[in-house]
Amino acid sequence: MGRESPIAVYHISDDETVAFAGAELESYLTEMTGRSVSVTERSAYTPADGGLWLGTGIKFPDIDLPNVETERLDDAIHVDIEGAEGVIAGVNPRSVLLATYRYLRELGCRWVRPGDDGEIIPELDSLPTVSVAETPSYRHRGITIEGAVSVEHVTDIVDWAPKVGYNAYFIQFFDGYPFFRRWYRHEKNPERDAEAFSEERARECYERCVTEIERCGLVYHEVGHGWTARALDMPVRGWETEDVDVPDAKREYLAEIDGERTVYEDIPINTELCYSNPEARQLVVDAVADYAEETPAIDILHFWASDAHNNHCECADCQGTRPADFYVQMCNELDAELAARGVDTRIAFLIYTDLLWPPERERFETPERFSLMFAPITRSYASGYADLGEIPELPPYERNELDFPASLEENVGFLRAWQDVFDGDSFDFDYHLMLSHYHDPGTMQVGKILADDMRDLDVLSLDGNVSCQVQRAFFPTGFPMTAMAARLWDRDRPLDDIFDEHLAAEFGDDAAEVRAYLERLSDAFDPLYSSDAGMLQDGDLDFDDEAVATLESVPDIVEAFTPRIEDNIEQQTGTHKQSWVYLKEHAGICATLGSALAALGRGEEARARDSWQSVRSLVLNREETLHPVLDVFTFVRVFDALFGVDDTV
Repeated sequence: MGRESPIAVYHISDDETVAFAGAELESYLTEMTGRSVSVTERSAYTPADGGLWLGTGIKFPDIDLPNVETERLDDAIHVDIEGAEGVIAGVNPRSVLLATYRYLRELGCRWVRPGDDGEIIPELDSLPTVSVAETPSYRHRGITIEGAVSVEHVTDIVDWAPKVGYNAYFIQFFDGYPFFRRWYRHEKNPERDAEAFSEERARECYERCVTEIERCGLVYHEVGHGWTARALDMPVRGWETEDVDVPDAKREYLAEIDGERTVYEDIPINTELCYSNPEARQLVVDAVADYAEETPAIDILHFWASDAHNNHCECADCQGTRPADFYVQMCNELDAELAARGVDTRIAFLIYTDLLWPPERERFETPERFSLMFAPITRSYASGYADLGEIPELPPYERNELDFPASLEENVGFLRAWQDVFDGDSFDFDYHLMLSHYHDPGTMQVGKILADDMRDLDVLSLDGNVSCQVQRAFFPTGFPMTAMAARLWDRDRPLDDIFDEHLAAEFGDDAAEVRAYLERLSDAFDPLYSSDAGMLQDGDLDFDDEAVATLESVPDIVEAFTPRIEDNIEQQTGTHKQSWVYLKEHAGICATLGSALAALGRGEEARARDSWQSVRSLVLNREETLHPVLDVFTFVRVFDALFGVDDTV
């Protein structure tokens, strides 16, 4: 087959996502082969015409497409191609796109991070035979908006996600306002001028992101935060304090705490309601049902309580009932309301903080409407589910005096207790790449734990993960993100295969040396990473002499590898070169950060803060270069807290 012969691509659908798959195939095959590629919509499959055919399985009655339980949520792919002829199919339009990218990966394409500088596109003289028929290990394979983001950060990762096998995206709140605001106001970075930002602009950003999510056909999750505030017409703009004047007529609906019914700590989204009051519950149910009816594009609508803890109503009518019982009661009331309106949106309910304690009396009347979301925000990421020991009994529920579990065993104990009362669809909502990964600058430890946790979700009877994380978790490498995707697709894939394939694609011939270097860095920063005690609890930073010596070795590790970095920047081109450029930026940050942490371990707090300020200034000044791969806002926030730097600096 000569490079000059044209390639015909046919898609048997006018569906936007299937058409997009055809356009992607055209773009990549043109670049790989140098041949002319035409894309045509057809009404039916006519194999005698030759060419590459794309469509859902129903269009190809003779293909062996794996069965799935729910076409709206599940994926299965079929690729059977010889040369420039054959079929790319999926059980739904999204699966067609996933199958297309899988075919391109079989041809050698790789996407090591979002954006054009993350693509590896090989040159091909001919197209090989490719045969794949698969269903992924898990239903839920998603990413959640967090951190500080521009609209481009979100659309870039939405575009990247299906290329590596993710199938879902979750925009928290009603428009992602607090995450967009952080970026456009350049919070924490005085080196950049804050832009004007409003709820209207947040809505514009949100709509652009939803357009991209729909083009890729991803399972779309939304909201979670803010229902109690929305029910009382209070602002839903994030975790900031608000000057809210609750009318006397609505004050009775607020949770009573210490004898008062007020907006909890002046933060509307952190405010619980008086759930023994049927009128208060109805306000929440109506708010959720109205939104579901008005927004049919949402596949999974998250219905959560407030985002605080130890803040539930203490009135006489609420005292004798667990929050989880009121929560399930509202879920049942919501289900009835949605059914009456003919709305089939799936509802995700959350087990988290106070709601870790399961209901004593209430049960789900229509469990198929719901998905359980396990959110172990208080867990440590210094170890993973593979290391689970004996599961303890649950501690007693004590209203507003709860201590939350740090150990994995305790967290899993709460999950097991909920699974005793709900055996429907469920998924993990974990936080490996929210904050804790910054404690492992080499990212090798967190990447391994993340990958192994995805493998072991099946043991926990969880059908996947929707990762709550910063969007720009690709510094110094995209390995953790790729490993998560790989293990969600194939839980048994060997980790070394994922390591080697990803790092070779990202860095080229010296990938093995990069891996060894990053593992040395992860080992050197282990005293910090091992101290991680979960996002809502303090870690123990009382480093001993051995830990201090380990941290002091970081500058030497960086210095020893710097010549290799410089050589590759000089010799490499394209994506490989950019990867080494990012690694150089990372090396400069790590060297000083290691010294700062060693000083902190020696008790030299002033010196430690001075060293951190050097890192802080470097990162803030380099944000325009680093922002595609590093969430500078969140990175700075994590280490400001660690070094005791005033948040306003």
